[in-house]
Amino acid sequence: MKLRHLVGVFALCLPAIGWGGEYHLSVDRVTIDTGDFVKEGIGYNGKSPGPVLRFKEGKDVTIHVTNNLDEMTSVHWHGLILPFKQDGVPGVSYPGIKPGETFTYRFPIVQAGTYWFHSHSGFQEPDGAYGAIVIEPKDREPFRYDREYVIQLADKHSHSGDRIMRNLKTSADYYNRQQQTVADFFRESSDNGFMATLKDRLMWGEMRMMKADIEDVQGFTGLINGKGPAQNWTGLFKPGERVRLRFINSSAMTYFDVRIPGLEMTVIQADGNNVQPVNVDEFRIGVAETYDVIVRPREERAYTIFAESMGRSGYARGTLAPREGMKAEIPALRKAPLLTMADMAGHMDHGDMDHGAMNHPGMEGMDHSSMKADSMEGSHEGHQGKDGEMDHSAMGHAGMDHGGAAEAPEDPFYAKGSGLVPTASNGGKFLSYADLRAHRPLYEEREATREIELRLTGNMERYEWSINGIKYEDADPIVLQYGERVRFKFVNETMMTHPMHLHGMWSILDVGAGELDPVKHVISVAPATTVYMETEVDAPGEWVFHCHLSYHAAAGMFRKVIVEGGPGETASAGPALEPSLANAEESAL
Repeated sequence: MKLRHLVGVFALCLPAIGWGGEYHLSVDRVTIDTGDFVKEGIGYNGKSPGPVLRFKEGKDVTIHVTNNLDEMTSVHWHGLILPFKQDGVPGVSYPGIKPGETFTYRFPIVQAGTYWFHSHSGFQEPDGAYGAIVIEPKDREPFRYDREYVIQLADKHSHSGDRIMRNLKTSADYYNRQQQTVADFFRESSDNGFMATLKDRLMWGEMRMMKADIEDVQGFTGLINGKGPAQNWTGLFKPGERVRLRFINSSAMTYFDVRIPGLEMTVIQADGNNVQPVNVDEFRIGVAETYDVIVRPREERAYTIFAESMGRSGYARGTLAPREGMKAEIPALRKAPLLTMADMAGHMDHGDMDHGAMNHPGMEGMDHSSMKADSMEGSHEGHQGKDGEMDHSAMGHAGMDHGGAAEAPEDPFYAKGSGLVPTASNGGKFLSYADLRAHRPLYEEREATREIELRLTGNMERYEWSINGIKYEDADPIVLQYGERVRFKFVNETMMTHPMHLHGMWSILDVGAGELDPVKHVISVAPATTVYMETEVDAPGEWVFHCHLSYHAAAGMFRKVIVEGGPGETASAGPALEPSLANAEESAL
């Protein structure tokens, strides 16, 4: 009996150390201590974040997930290519996991790189139900490193996800701690003149928006591997070593700008896929994205890993050091950016000064041919798509210099004049999507068989988010045919940045590099921009496509995708929908 008990305990250790092809996860109520506050949350194997699952490319895995909660749960394997019934979305790929039950996932590992897993039920992910995945490649990697660390970022709030959603529905600016004040008005009047400032404020008032509407949820504590800034997660190194850092943004709502003062970072992977190395001083990581970088600290001193929120309302902090207990200076938060009229262009070009008009299904047939390219993507006039909008496929990005600092450099993935265009704190190189090139082509280059436009729409005042003006519960699925190559056109008509995630298939981001366009699982779409991606439809079944900002997805920016035809599994009507991330708003109210 004792031996059998020891074997059971040994099996529970497998996920954390990555031995074998069989894993055990329990979904539990846990205590989360951020250093700023302590709260109850949800985790895996008794902690949040859960264990790092280590897989091997080319192997099959079996993962037993036991639900110890008093509510339904699920686990989604973010970015993994697998059969749709293993994808872990309640009401689409399976019913979910009932309290007290164990569900067994089985799927082959057909890729390598850095990924993560999380609940797709309600707001369990923001409440702590997430963990990391590291997949060892079957072949030798094209870069060298001496040691590695997972750096899993999160934005932990003292309020539960359900409470946050209720508050946002009551008042969309409930958590906005950076609203402009009367003092700001007089300061701007002094700089720009009274009438110009008054006119500017009246314009924003008509839009029912604020320049500071960059982050929906502020007041969080930034975490690295579950530790707040005061708890100082630390990774050790020996001077001269190459250290691989696997950054994962598991936040509910927060984009982070990441830098390590004193160290240059070489980006080697984006969303688990190898890219041609890019040396940078700083990079922006969208919600649900991953970036792998290599650093080489040569001095025997500590370095701060500093992940500053895009809205400058908070940060996560950790340390690389030769010895435990060493610390480096923590940079001060930079001045909070403000949205500009360029970021408003997506609304203005649609003749829509009232956000409330954006959610009417009748707008589905709107003619977008009159949109102004200079408003949508004016930083590269002359490279326009079919409807007069920016066409990234026509750009020659290779010769573009994005490294300037004194003046904000133009970036083709932001509107010209946007207040969100990033710059490196040291005046050096800030990574752009335009810098990314696949290390090797994943697919043969071919023309897309058709184009599907997805307008990202919303009503900030009512806190409703949608695609093509229609919320998830009122929308028809997107139907794709197995074997086709589809070009998706994102048109962001809102003033928020949306990280769009397609389950089950790769998203090939159009940066104008042809067969070397980077392959991702999340595409970030900035305000007032049009971005293109293509997908090889090679995964039959039922999937979802959604904004990965938790409260945007719950409020309606979510779609079901059906892939018809193909070998093996084919699409079916699927089970009846149950409460999940897709309709968490209703279960939260």
